[in-house]
Amino acid sequence: MHGIEEFSAIINPPQATILAIGAIHRYPVETAAGGVAFIDRITATLSCDHRIVDGVLGAELLGHFKSLIENPFRMLV
Repeated sequence: MHGIEEFSAIINPPQATILAIGAIHRYPVETAAGGVAFIDRITATLSCDHRIVDGVLGAELLGHFKSLIENPFRMLV
């Protein structure tokens, strides 16, 4: 994604939503044992036309997207 961490995509009619995905970056996080581990993280931004899709529906869509990305095997079942 050309090193862009996050951005907002512009909706073009007749689209109702558009999903923007940023680049993958490694971040340090604290583990339960007090150590440090590194995780890969991406940013996903959903732009919605609120005349068609309200914020609750958009948040649900992002939640489902997150669960599928975190567990890709679910896409096959």
